[in-house]
Amino acid sequence: MKPKNLESTFVNMVLVLVSIAFLSSASLAYVYKLTKDKIEMSKKSKQLVAIKEVILPDYGNSPSEEMYKIKVEEGGELECYPAKQNGELKSVAVKTYTKNAFGGEMWLMVGMLPDGTINKISVIDQKETPGLGTKVTEEKFTSQFMGKNPNLFKLKVKKDGGDVDAITAATISSRAVCDAIERAYKAFVSSK
Repeated sequence: MKPKNLESTFVNMVLVLVSIAFLSSASLAYVYKLTKDKIEMSKKSKQLVAIKEVILPDYGNSPSEEMYKIKVEEGGELECYPAKQNGELKSVAVKTYTKNAFGGEMWLMVGMLPDGTINKISVIDQKETPGLGTKVTEEKFTSQFMGKNPNLFKLKVKKDGGDVDAITAATISSRAVCDAIERAYKAFVSSK
């Protein structure tokens, strides 16, 4: 005896589609729940490494415990992680962003000395084109900001009349880094 095939009706197709959608969303929710904490820990760890990378090494406090926020002109806030020695500010790591990157939002950690001079920068999150825009994370690009004070160093690519050497074929990404650093500098200087 042959099993009876379900009739291919609109109702049957909708029921099958709803069942598949429900199972898929339940599976995704389960996987998200399993990985959410690990992803958050990974982001925090990456951020702590970036803070240590961009501030001066001679500090005696815990910058992450003394974090404070400063408002930016266009709304929102930036996180600042001060590195102090005997209560005196030696440098500060500013977590900044730009929404002008080729891949959308980009986050940087900018290390600054008390006078606003850039100690070092670290790109902590970006979605740029691999092999092109991702070069903003390389030392060859980021090192040009070290020791520069944005008061004297124009944070614009040379194409736009600034002092920054853009990455070939990744001008938008280069501009985005300049925008994020400029945001951090302005907020840090105005918070003094």
